[in-house]
Amino acid sequence: MMKKLLLFTMLALCMGSVRGADVDTVSVWSEAMNKAVKSVIVTPTNYVQQRAFPVVYLLHGYSGDYADWVNKAPEIKDLSDRYGLIIVCPDGGYGSWYWDSPLDNSFRYETFVSDELITWVDGNYKTIASRNGRAITGLSMGGHGALYLAMKHVDVYGAAGSTAGGVDIRPFPLNWDIAERLGSYADHPERWDNHTVVNLLHRLTPNALALIIDCGTSDFFYGVNEQLHRKLLDRNIPHTYITGPGAHNWEYWQQSIIYQLLYFNEFFSKG
Repeated sequence: MMKKLLLFTMLALCMGSVRGADVDTVSVWSEAMNKAVKSVIVTPTNYVQQRAFPVVYLLHGYSGDYADWVNKAPEIKDLSDRYGLIIVCPDGGYGSWYWDSPLDNSFRYETFVSDELITWVDGNYKTIASRNGRAITGLSMGGHGALYLAMKHVDVYGAAGSTAGGVDIRPFPLNWDIAERLGSYADHPERWDNHTVVNLLHRLTPNALALIIDCGTSDFFYGVNEQLHRKLLDRNIPHTYITGPGAHNWEYWQQSIIYQLLYFNEFFSKG
């Protein structure tokens, strides 16, 4: 009996000494929006031992928040450990689309994510503070946001991705608070043209960004992703494009993030 108790105690101690990735919730002050914005930050188990880590910024979708990814796709913690990545999940507001809204100064999420947050993370965590150590991706609204921010800030991000991204907003003039951020499509078509991902490809030269884009074939954004893929091909912009059975839901996104983080790990490994 004593031997069994001793064995159980040793197993319990060993299990208790094994820890996974750490998950912190932080608040970062945004001067641009005059408010604190929350983010989840996942650091790998070997964070203390290693000098610097690459960072993946992971954006949530419409009506989501900073905790969506870690709560609904907790496997990102294991992936942070597997690849030695810091993962930052910022709050993008309710329907911000990660723009600096021309109508509402309380929605300046381009400035927050691509300037204020990155500066704060690089100042408070052991990061590879260059575009070679920085990637951004997200789902749905966040997929649009990730590509939009990366294409506008190729000096900041070395790699970008999107899963089920709303990469052309113009077919959806009445949806997801877009008109509240830009004005109506009927009144301000030029704003919509300038704030949609498919119209930003002129900012890219071949290999300016490492790109991975995927979308389920039953997703309502599948058509606009096919359009983006064809335009990238027409411009000779290298990219990885993945499609497969799946809809606009977490079942698809949970699988997608596995491939996206593998892709970014390979990008980071090239230095």
